[in-house]
Amino acid sequence: MPFRKRTHSCGRLRSEHVGETVTLNGWCHRIRDLGGLFFLDIRDRFGLTQLFFDVEKFPELRNLRNEFVITATGLVRERTPETVNPQVATGEIEVVVDEFAVLNPAAVLPFPVSDEDQMRGVSEELRIKYRYLDLRRPSMQAKLMIRAECVRLIREYLDQREFVEIETPIFTKSTPEGARDYLVPYRLEPGLFYALPQSPQQYKQLLMVAGMECYYQIARCFRDEAQRADRQPEFTQLDLEMSFVHQEDVLELAEGLTRFVCNSVIEKFDLDLEPVAPFTRVTFDESMVRFGTDKPDLRFGLELFDITDIGARSDFAVFRSVAEAGGVVRGVRYPGGAELSRKQVGELEEFVKGFGAKGLAQFPIKEGFGGIAKFFDEGTIQEIVGRAGAEESDLLLFVADTEAKAHDPLARLRNEIGNRADLRDPRKLAFCWVLDFPLVMWDADESRWEASHHPFTSPKADDIQYLQSDPSRIRADCYDIVCNGTEWASGSIRIHRPDVQAKVFSLLGVDEATQKERFGHILEAFRMGAPPHGGIAPGIDRLVMLLTGDENIREVMAFPKIAGGYDPMMDAPGEIDSKQWEEMGLLLREKPKP
Repeated sequence: MPFRKRTHSCGRLRSEHVGETVTLNGWCHRIRDLGGLFFLDIRDRFGLTQLFFDVEKFPELRNLRNEFVITATGLVRERTPETVNPQVATGEIEVVVDEFAVLNPAAVLPFPVSDEDQMRGVSEELRIKYRYLDLRRPSMQAKLMIRAECVRLIREYLDQREFVEIETPIFTKSTPEGARDYLVPYRLEPGLFYALPQSPQQYKQLLMVAGMECYYQIARCFRDEAQRADRQPEFTQLDLEMSFVHQEDVLELAEGLTRFVCNSVIEKFDLDLEPVAPFTRVTFDESMVRFGTDKPDLRFGLELFDITDIGARSDFAVFRSVAEAGGVVRGVRYPGGAELSRKQVGELEEFVKGFGAKGLAQFPIKEGFGGIAKFFDEGTIQEIVGRAGAEESDLLLFVADTEAKAHDPLARLRNEIGNRADLRDPRKLAFCWVLDFPLVMWDADESRWEASHHPFTSPKADDIQYLQSDPSRIRADCYDIVCNGTEWASGSIRIHRPDVQAKVFSLLGVDEATQKERFGHILEAFRMGAPPHGGIAPGIDRLVMLLTGDENIREVMAFPKIAGGYDPMMDAPGEIDSKQWEEMGLLLREKPKP
């Protein structure tokens, strides 16, 4: 159906347009029928404009509902002083409608697009099922606009530094990289499969062998792993690789890029965030000791403290037995927590048990102390208080276990205290580098070494000597960017020598035959003049989450999946017909009966 094309968007009219005849196209955002007066806010992506109608001229107005698609032509006029709306950019004017038409009516919507307050009770599954409606909301459109601006700024920053944007294949070979692959059957030869890339890791290294030197890509990645708030089966990352670089070169570039993008977006969208400051640097070992995690939230203190030696000489049997068995006794301070009720302390104990702790010992810093303080003399209590940096009215909380098992519960507890004590400032983005990760970690369940990052990460030159004698001593040339307790980027200097790569594969339990079958192409490439190279891969989705203050990655994706990777809007994944099964050369095995 033909319609008059708009002369302006719904957010652009101002006082200087008074007296002009304009045409607006958009959606009915809010209707106000005041008897003889009829007002309608028309909305598009750029904003709202108030329309004024003569009811007698347009009797069909009574049939209008929110979200009808309409077109309106009329004269721009100033609002009277008492009717000016300072909350919207177009609040000083309105359009007196002379021509009007409904371009498409709207059925009754499953939720109220025009009322953000009423959306709070709408389930996430319903919002994603009708995502095209959810995305009409200005708050959701703002997130997509921030995301688009982030990507634009990334390209601007890297293009100015002579990086080349290169696409790599989506259909590739299945190689072990940590998560399960998504597989695609190869129709021409049943039994063969492509895999969707968990990352373009090998391709970007091959581009360095090809002499491209500075590559980047806004890359789609796919991982079949458990869903959580900051994970999706398909996601987007900035993939970046450089040749002839040391670790410091990558750190300098990535930090500069991060600060440029974040601070530009904060300024352009007037976000309620402080400018991003230069990054703090901590080593992996330091981070684990101070915070119990390699993803520390540096917006607040409350660093962990250690009293293992005190526990070993104490009369408290739990602490003493753990210390004598080679474990650790570590704690965290809860500011003002001495006034917590027994029930509240019990909730904290149940919280840490959910992350593997066997229990939670405690004593409050107040007259008479309490808790486990009875097992220590006055001098020892003061020694513990000093190590904790505690003050009157604080609560000291302790976990005693092996070092590996104590870290996670304490790190989670520290963050929980940060939430409860209102210490995690939402206006601050506290970025930091975490450096010098171990190259490998021992997997007790599988009785083998596994890569801390991925198998292409280079050992530090001084530590290569320990590849066979003592792998636990090997530090890796790898690095993470962490912000507010969330990993935003991970990268490393890569292995570029085939002999070192083969040794690392062997350490990880990949025998020579499997190396040749799965990684022969990259080992062969390394034999043909591979330069030293390294890179990093920041997550686009997670960056937008940080900037918008969202805690769920689905909030910053246009069309996300819900639990289990299900898409309720498209009803995917779905069944295929018998012909497709036959073409793929596949048979569906019946599920065993329970």
